[in-house]
Amino acid sequence: MAASKGLLIVSFGEMLIDFVPTESGVSLAEAPGFLKAPGGAPANVAIAVARLGGKAAFVGKLGDDEFGHMLAGILKKNNVSVDGVLFDQGARTALAFVTLRADGEREFMFYRNPSADMLLTPDELKLDLIKTAKVFHYGSISLIVEPCRLAHLKAVEVAKESGALLSYDPNLRLPLWPSAQEAKKQIMSIWDKADVIKVSDNELEFLTGSNKIDDEAAMSLWHPNLKLLLVTLGEKGCRYYTKSFKGAVEAFKVKAVDTTGAGDAFIGALLSKLVENLSVLQDEGKLREILKFANACGAITTTKKGAIPALPTESDVLALIKGK
Repeated sequence: MAASKGLLIVSFGEMLIDFVPTESGVSLAEAPGFLKAPGGAPANVAIAVARLGGKAAFVGKLGDDEFGHMLAGILKKNNVSVDGVLFDQGARTALAFVTLRADGEREFMFYRNPSADMLLTPDELKLDLIKTAKVFHYGSISLIVEPCRLAHLKAVEVAKESGALLSYDPNLRLPLWPSAQEAKKQIMSIWDKADVIKVSDNELEFLTGSNKIDDEAAMSLWHPNLKLLLVTLGEKGCRYYTKSFKGAVEAFKVKAVDTTGAGDAFIGALLSKLVENLSVLQDEGKLREILKFANACGAITTTKKGAIPALPTESDVLALIKGK
């Protein structure tokens, strides 16, 4: 599907293959086997948007290998534009081995030295595509090394100049960074550019150095140009902060099997609704409705293994909301 001008959400960053153990609650070494699952937070967000009926494009680099072409095929199959996807002939598509603990939480071991996504250069960016974005979404993994970091900064600059709403989910993966200090420094280096920022409770603790998940800790991350700050709390729902109001929206109770992609489903759902009407950022009642919808998307995603297969359609979400 070609991306045309309109309510387009462009997602920038990495797409990779997650290898998920066939058995939960065991270490990687003990796992009897692995299933391959497409992943990478920015790609998950793009597919989450498209699954809900929105218009999405992914910008990033894959290896010119079977896995890379498989991932591009998955984007296309899910109605995400691949106009901004490039293939690198010298580097492989990134791989991640994911341990699912008994409680559904994850641990990661990455293979990317370097992987194709790290080698995207500013000159390779499809700027015409980025300029058509109504919303431009990104994470922090693309800030770890050059030249991808420069490509990331250029893409954000072009999107902002073109009037896009900038959406940032740091998606902290400490094993990928040289040190925790460097992770914090780089994640915060682009903080004040974003209009919408989503952090998890763990990321809030990491970025603030506080072990309290409260309004004071959250507001220490506020910057003057921010329109919406979100803190996701897993099974406890989410908290929201704007210039004029703040509050909490409770979660939906489901049986969680695998939390992979829940945060991506949440932000994808939020952006798919925001892109239609940015004025909801000033209307607390409407924003709460959207966050309830986003919480439902996140909850449904935890009920199946893998991120992309578990991402819901609009009718799935409405059924959960009505059934409550």
